[in-house]
Amino acid sequence: MNLPNKITVSRILMIPIFMVLMLVPFNWGDFYLGDHSIPYAHLLAALIFIIASITDWVDGYYARKLNLVTNLGKFLDPLADKLLVSAALIALVELQLAPAWIVIVIISREFAVTGLRLVLAGEGEVVAANMLGKIKTWAQIIAVSALLLHNLPFALIGFPFDMLALWVAMIFTVVSGWDYFYKNRQAFMNSK
Repeated sequence: MNLPNKITVSRILMIPIFMVLMLVPFNWGDFYLGDHSIPYAHLLAALIFIIASITDWVDGYYARKLNLVTNLGKFLDPLADKLLVSAALIALVELQLAPAWIVIVIISREFAVTGLRLVLAGEGEVVAANMLGKIKTWAQIIAVSALLLHNLPFALIGFPFDMLALWVAMIFTVVSGWDYFYKNRQAFMNSK
C-alpha cells in the first residue's frame, strides 16, 4: 500500500475515535470562551475531524505529485470522505446540533451519486470529482467543523455561522448532485 492510500486509511481509522468522543458522555468538563462553552470531548473530536479532513487534501497531493494514483485510492478516497462527513452529520443530529432533514438531504445525495458512479463504472466510465464536487466537499467540511465547535468563536457575537455554513453546504450538495446526474444522464438513457 502506497503513502497516499495509507493516509486515506488513517482518515477512515480516525472515524471511530471521533464518534466515541462525540457520543460517549465523558465527564471531562467544558472549555469556556466568554459565556459560551463546548465539552472538551467535542473540542477534541472537532480537532480530529479537522485533521482527518486535511488528510483528504494531503493524500490527493501526494498521489498526484508522486504519480501514485491507484484504483484502490480512487475507491478509498471518496469513500473515506463520505464516511467521515456522514458520521459527523449523524452524530450532530443525535446531539441536536444539526437539523435531521438537512442531514438526510446531504447523505441522500451522497448515496445517489455513489450509485451513479457504480452504474457508470459498470459501463467502463470513471467519473472524476469536478470543481462543484470539490466545493461541496469543502463546504460540508467547513459546516461540520463549525457545528462541531458549537459555533465558536462566532457564538460570541451572536452570528449563526454554523447554520449559514450548513445551508451553503446543502445548496452545493444539491447543485453538485444535480450536475453529476445531468452530465451523466446518458447512463440512464442508454440502459435497456
